[in-house]
Amino acid sequence: MIYLSLGTNVGAREQNLARAIELLDQNGITVIRRSSVYETAPQDVLDQPWFLNMVLECSTNLFPLQLISKVLRIEKMMGRDRGPTAVRRGPRLIDIDVLLYQNAVITTPRLTVPHPRMFERRFVLEPLLELAPKIRDPRTKKPFADFIAAAQDQSVKKLSA
Repeated sequence: MIYLSLGTNVGAREQNLARAIELLDQNGITVIRRSSVYETAPQDVLDQPWFLNMVLECSTNLFPLQLISKVLRIEKMMGRDRGPTAVRRGPRLIDIDVLLYQNAVITTPRLTVPHPRMFERRFVLEPLLELAPKIRDPRTKKPFADFIAAAQDQSVKKLSA
């Protein structure tokens, strides 16, 4: 099982999430289950619209670096700008992060799994725990539920089940 995080705060946010799921499926990434959609306050660049976020539980035959290549291509197809003029962690049409790839620990220049910032992001942890309440960090074996307390001050509102 792999877990992906989706986020959007530009344009028709609900449609952006739906289109990303459709494109994942067309690119060999099958969505098994999806979390509720959460509306969340921006975390790093505060002067931007709120995000819609969700987590997907998926399966794929792609190896990790193939997976990140497909994910980045889907973001680009949807209009995501990662160029030198893009505001890092600023407004975006779609953001797809690889959170977990089975129980693997991966550190390469292109991909780090578990996703390095997921432990401090309530908008990732809450929907992930909705799908897999007993899931553990593949490095430390600590339950992900242990990390959510550090992110309690972040504004996250569950919109749909």
